[in-house]
Amino acid sequence: MILLPGGDFVMGSDNFYPDEVPRRVESVVAFAIDRVPVTNASFAAFVDATGYITEAEIPPDPLDYPGLNPAEAVAGSLVFTRTTTPVPLDDASQWWRFEAGADWRHPLGPESSLEGLGDHPVVHIAYRDAEAYATWAGKALPTEAEWEFAARGGSTTEYAWGDELNPGGAMMANYWQGMFPFANQMLDGWERTSPVQTFPANGYGLYDMIGNVWEWTSDWYSAGTERRVAKRRSCCSVRIGPRASVSRAGSLDPELPNVRIGRKVVKGGSHLCAPSYCQRYRPAARHPQMIDSSTGHIGFRCIRRL
Repeated sequence: MILLPGGDFVMGSDNFYPDEVPRRVESVVAFAIDRVPVTNASFAAFVDATGYITEAEIPPDPLDYPGLNPAEAVAGSLVFTRTTTPVPLDDASQWWRFEAGADWRHPLGPESSLEGLGDHPVVHIAYRDAEAYATWAGKALPTEAEWEFAARGGSTTEYAWGDELNPGGAMMANYWQGMFPFANQMLDGWERTSPVQTFPANGYGLYDMIGNVWEWTSDWYSAGTERRVAKRRSCCSVRIGPRASVSRAGSLDPELPNVRIGRKVVKGGSHLCAPSYCQRYRPAARHPQMIDSSTGHIGFRCIRRL
């Protein structure tokens, strides 16, 4: 872990997605954070020690999912499948499929394995799974503000390394190059996840804060439209107050009124973020994720508060 000093920092962005607005000053206290996301090898040690079973390995209870055919209530997770041609980008079902038997041990389905992936980030991790690991390790999941403070590495730029996505042609993170979701040029060398520490560390010496896999935070998600109070620090500067506290109920997806599953904030983007589709390979970027869901591009890292 790396000890971070805490303090004021610039959070959010005014240049990309509405839920990142406004760019503002926030503050965190000192904490330590994992240098890399939790790897398959580290998660395996946790499972070996505790016998823990992840959400993706447990068949869902049809009573929790109105309308679910009981015959389809099988254990599994969401796996990305590249399309062969361009498809509408407002329909994620074009590239995500539920794969029975997919889980952290079998990231591409029941016939796959972790061979050669011990130093890759663990994936197919639901929120409960990340929280259980953190508790076992004597740590915690970061808040969104703690995570973004760490990801920025002391910088105020749009990207963790500057204001250019690939300065001088250098690949600074694992993300999708080309037209999503059918043409990945793999200029970064990776089709899916990459070993941790493959790309340069940020200003705090942290690896893979951007790209590779999304990372869970402990904050419930809101779209960021709640009112904030501007607090004058002096005659020449204005501090924007923190986001209003969001409850589990407040995190529910308004477009799915019958689905009563809370959503947490995930941060950092993944190997599937593309300039042509999802420009969330930035510290300010954020996305909602239902706490019961796991996918092949979501992992986590932990912190320890002092």
